[in-house]
Amino acid sequence: MRLVVGLGNPGPRYAATRHNIGFMIADHLAAQGGGRWVEQDHSQAALVQLADHQVMLVKPQTYMNRSGVAVCACQRRLGLAPEEMLVLLDDFLLDFGRLRLRRGGSDGGHNGLASVLEHLGSDQVPRLRLGIGAPPAGTDDIEYVLGPFGDAEPVAELVARACQAIAVCAAEGVEKAMNQFNGLAPLT
Repeated sequence: MRLVVGLGNPGPRYAATRHNIGFMIADHLAAQGGGRWVEQDHSQAALVQLADHQVMLVKPQTYMNRSGVAVCACQRRLGLAPEEMLVLLDDFLLDFGRLRLRRGGSDGGHNGLASVLEHLGSDQVPRLRLGIGAPPAGTDDIEYVLGPFGDAEPVAELVARACQAIAVCAAEGVEKAMNQFNGLAPLT
């Protein structure tokens, strides 16, 4: 794994929203690894050491539904295969704090991931789905994901768990991380 892409929306309006958990994790990894964010390829990018590997962190600045434009530009510039990246995205179909790593597959209805798969021309893109929990009854899905996390939601624990999974991916591969993290209980 040489590229970690956190999906989200740019700007302060979206910074603390559920849809931006990918950005939050990328920010945490950059802070831990001493990475400095620079603008390139329609993204913010930071180079860090992760499990003795040099990894480029990317936060597309094209808005969620056009994430593929930025990811594809970065992938081409770095000369990477889709299998050499890991995409981080929110998933309200997973209980809060549950992680689901996959080597590839469909977009599962996530517009940001759909854009990435379309622009790369491959569904063999490893991804880490981050459980943000289901919207309360009667709440619009879009309103929910674009809303802030609640006080009772342990976001720091979700970020820490995701960072551990990413470190295992970098050091030992996606398969090992899948075996270690996919079965963990949700956070409460």
